[in-house]
Amino acid sequence: MPYCSSFAQMAGSQTPKLPSAFSEFVQTNSEPRFPSNGRHGDFFRGFGFTGFKKRGHGLGSRSWIKIDQNGNSKVLELDKTTVMRHCSLPSRDLRLLDPMFIYPSSILGREKAIVVSLEQIRCIITADEVILMNSLDTSVVHYKSELCKRLQANKDQSDDLPFEFRALELALELTCMSLDAQVQELEMEIHPILDELASSISTLNLEHVRRLKGNLLTLTQRVQKVCDEIEHLMDDDGDMAEMYLTEKKQREEAFANEQYDQTNYPTGARIGSKSAPISPVGSYSGLQKLQRAFSSISSSKHGSLGSSFNGEENIDQLEMLLEAYFIVIDNTLNKLLSLKEYIDDTEDFINIKLGNVQNQLIQFELLLTGAAFVATVFAMVTAVFGMNFEATVFDVPSAFNWVLLVTGVLCGLLYLCFLIYVRQKKILSL
Repeated sequence: MPYCSSFAQMAGSQTPKLPSAFSEFVQTNSEPRFPSNGRHGDFFRGFGFTGFKKRGHGLGSRSWIKIDQNGNSKVLELDKTTVMRHCSLPSRDLRLLDPMFIYPSSILGREKAIVVSLEQIRCIITADEVILMNSLDTSVVHYKSELCKRLQANKDQSDDLPFEFRALELALELTCMSLDAQVQELEMEIHPILDELASSISTLNLEHVRRLKGNLLTLTQRVQKVCDEIEHLMDDDGDMAEMYLTEKKQREEAFANEQYDQTNYPTGARIGSKSAPISPVGSYSGLQKLQRAFSSISSSKHGSLGSSFNGEENIDQLEMLLEAYFIVIDNTLNKLLSLKEYIDDTEDFINIKLGNVQNQLIQFELLLTGAAFVATVFAMVTAVFGMNFEATVFDVPSAFNWVLLVTGVLCGLLYLCFLIYVRQKKILSL
């Protein structure tokens, strides 16, 4: 039996201790497989590589803000692999958090984390902490300070919402408030421009309205994406069940403890009782390490089993949370649609006004055309009598004056007949 005790100690000493939080992570770059001062190092330096250490450090290291359940925040430098391993996330989910790319808003429920990408707020929410992408943006700073303040205020108070839902609620709240504020600002800017355009149509006003309409379209697409994402979550009970991280964690811990009590605890009791005279303290510490190793293995094996149980849970809590913010973002979307309708109405009014002006110009052109025709007839008569030929009319000095008078009267009557005709045909509103 001393052999069993030594075996337990040896197994406990060889069991690796897995970190459970980012506070235990220390960013270290792994050594290169080939030494830089050897033959292989000279080979890679010949191609411009000075070592794998600098290359790995420059690719994946980013600044993150970790916020725990007590509202304590800490800035960490973590690489992509560390975040993926800690949160059990695929690499495609971390691309949504990359500030170098612009992705539409999305909320993804995973086995051990919730990936949130809402406007400028990009974070990973677990059952114990929030890992926020560090940025100097106003939304990120506001989210960090507000979440820390709320967690510290509710530290000694019981809250119905679990930690992950409180963090998600704040992200939705700040996003909805930010979008609504942008809509109100755009609305206050658009209304005076449209009123001015309706009264005075100019190229400057039209260009200003065109720019504002482009901003309205972009903002509508952003709000629509957030609204669609919340609606998609509300329609899928499985996705909502995946977001109950605290319950899944408690279920996995209870399952691991139950398995440990059924398997290791009787053996440990026999070992402890028979090998106590030899090394009781060392044997007990070795069993604790074995327990942690077995718990980590059992959690990884039965993670899917714990997540499948969530589908049968009551998801009304998260559904009511999402429904509240869906109403807010839908109201914001309705404001944008109303603003778009107001712009369309103004454009229709401007088109009607321009059409009316165009009709008036056509009517005036028609009147000028009739007057030009009559004047052409009068000019033709005067031109005929102004030619150099002999006629008896020129023997009387006042005869040509009577010709001009008669011709003018006939042209006037002709123009009057033209006006009566176009009025009867309702071509002109005279």
